Amino acid sequence: MLLPATANAPNTRVADGIAEAVDTVAAQAAETHRFLRRQWYVAAVESYGGDARTLVVERDGRPVIALPLVGLGPKPVGLGQVPGCYWPFRSGPVAADADAADFAALLDGARRATRGFRLGPVYDDDPLLAGLQDAAAAKGWRALPRFIADSYLLDMAAQQADGAWPRNSTLRKNRFNEKHLASHGTPDWSFISGADWTLDAFDALAAVEDASWIATRTDGRDAKFTTGGHGRFWRRLVADPVLADMLWAALLRIDGEPVAFSFDLNAGTLKYAIANSYDTRVAKHSPGRLLYYRNLVRALADGITRVDWGAGDSGYKRTIGADRGPAIRDWLFLPPGLPALLGRLFARRWAGSGHRTVADAEGEGDG
Repeated sequence: MLLPATANAPNTRVADGIAEAVDTVAAQAAETHRFLRRQWYVAAVESYGGDARTLVVERDGRPVIALPLVGLGPKPVGLGQVPGCYWPFRSGPVAADADAADFAALLDGARRATRGFRLGPVYDDDPLLAGLQDAAAAKGWRALPRFIADSYLLDMAAQQADGAWPRNSTLRKNRFNEKHLASHGTPDWSFISGADWTLDAFDALAAVEDASWIATRTDGRDAKFTTGGHGRFWRRLVADPVLADMLWAALLRIDGEPVAFSFDLNAGTLKYAIANSYDTRVAKHSPGRLLYYRNLVRALADGITRVDWGAGDSGYKRTIGADRGPAIRDWLFLPPGLPALLGRLFARRWAGSGHRTVADAEGEGDG
């Protein structure tokens, strides 16, 4: 719910590049969105290209909303989109006390600077999306959604309240697999965060991906840490020590060789589970499963109570105890006039370019 409008009207300015004000807004955002810092967008622009600018809404001289944009489609069309990696969502930071007038000012600024913009993929409960939807309805903008996927959330605190978690049967199975995993060599379980994020650390994660099913069954473009995948983006993020402290990995080595990882972003009491992978040579001993259970037990000890597993491969996520969370959608926001009219004609095609809701199914699994 948005707060009542403030007495002093906010204004929106357009800054070239990714504005320093992004960090100011991110520090005031909901804990789950404080990773949306300036370096997040800088890394995206450096990795994927684009001529960036930032819409900054200020109230009494204080930045309260930041919307970084790069071009979308042919330049003469005048559309923008939020820069970012494929995960977890492409949104902008919003101060927790942002109100209806702030979002109205954002759309006024966007109308002067663009002919519309894409927000997403983004969760249905995203603060920027919620504010923009209300402002768009009030100001005659057309908001066009397309479905991408359902998210999955694990409430570890609730699981523990209902009984022991992980279950004793799970722990027994894990101990059995760990015993047989050791037949391949000496296992070493470790965690990476903060100053531990060196190039060697990222290279270890990339080595696991190179030995995984991703390398043999796909073209590798969706790999997170390889040169041919999204490796540059994640390596650039740790130039910001705040983001480096949020990034987290659990790594399993056998005789010093990396064979499995779980990679996350910790945002207060919420853990975003971004990726996990394993060397197919040891797949029959479930190294991925062993690692992420160790990782979640450590998370509980660190005060993390919920895990956002994102989209896809719902089978093993439900086995862990995750439930369906907010849907993830892409949105086009088009201003009144010709853009909104064209959007009305384009709406069915845009929605059809997304994904259909499908029944839960087993995916690649956890190894």
